[in-house]
Amino acid sequence: MTLFVAVNVISTRTDVVTVRTWTKSFAALCRWLKEKPAPPGLQTPMFGAMIENLELSMVPVLLLLPLLLRVASLHYLLGIVFLTALPGLVLWYYYATHKRKRRTLFFLTLALYSLAYMYYLFITEILPRGGVSSLQACAVTTGMILTLASLIHTKRGPGFVSAALHEAHSHRMKTAEGSAHLSAASSSGLLMTGTEPVPQKWSMCPVCKVMRPPRAGHCKTCGSCVQRLDHHCVWINSCVGRANHRSFLQTLCVFMLTSVYGISLVLRSLCPQQHLMTALFYCPGIYSQSSTALCFTCCWYSSIISAGLLYLLLSQVLNISFNVTEREVQLALRNKRGQRHLWGLIVVTGEHSRGFCQNWVEFLTMADASVSLRSNLPSLV
Repeated sequence: MTLFVAVNVISTRTDVVTVRTWTKSFAALCRWLKEKPAPPGLQTPMFGAMIENLELSMVPVLLLLPLLLRVASLHYLLGIVFLTALPGLVLWYYYATHKRKRRTLFFLTLALYSLAYMYYLFITEILPRGGVSSLQACAVTTGMILTLASLIHTKRGPGFVSAALHEAHSHRMKTAEGSAHLSAASSSGLLMTGTEPVPQKWSMCPVCKVMRPPRAGHCKTCGSCVQRLDHHCVWINSCVGRANHRSFLQTLCVFMLTSVYGISLVLRSLCPQQHLMTALFYCPGIYSQSSTALCFTCCWYSSIISAGLLYLLLSQVLNISFNVTEREVQLALRNKRGQRHLWGLIVVTGEHSRGFCQNWVEFLTMADASVSLRSNLPSLV
């Protein structure tokens, strides 16, 4: 027992060194997350203070996550306490930041660092044990790369509403005045949905003071209007809208496949005699070594994260199937215009739905209609 504790103390110290190495390598990623301007002379003191506050929100994840996972792997009771308290703490911090309508890098850092740390343990602890072929390791690595590539594409922007968007719309309407049908619809505005013209009104945002198309919404966290706003996702630190909704769904799908496949490979390596489903709940002798105990604890940690993202993915698929956004769901429930089905997972408004197949065709073919004027838009992290 004394030898086991000593090994864990040495492993904990090793984790501290590993954390420092990861922190240095994470600095390059931080510059992408924060999108610092190139000329440092243009930074105001207020902007510099904001950048420092954003960095502070990342420190707890970088320092505490490996240490807490190491402590949780000392005994299964500690693992139960940690893995039970972690979702509660994350939800508490989410509601604290959501209530204040403030942006934070905490959740994006937690997601990226968790993904990187799980992959690091997979390479350093699982592969040397054997039982994982080169093809399987390449599949996990490919899933990691595709997840990061999809995330980068998602963070390119949700499709912000600008004054130029309404100007372009007005120009199209004036060009189409020669047709009697389009002239009749031009008084109320025209939104092209799929292949059929549907007359709908544009509205003035009381905050941005810009004309916005139907289904656009104002995000209080970002401080901008977004085309076909779905929701503000703290896990990517950005809004999900018309321009990045497809890539957001793709990121969720690729991550789920990679996570489930990676967890199955780890469990087969740690508990080769157990069935895959029972190995997650019972694996004899798993706590006899610190390395296997840590990998087993990380399997549970990854399973909890995957379960939360699976719920998000399921709700997104159902909303797309009924052609409704998360923002429209919340508004319908608030105004008592929506009908709940399937234990609240489905909220039917009947306003934009055109059938299951046509709803998915519209989602997969929609494009960003905004005019890119990034100099007029706020700098979003």
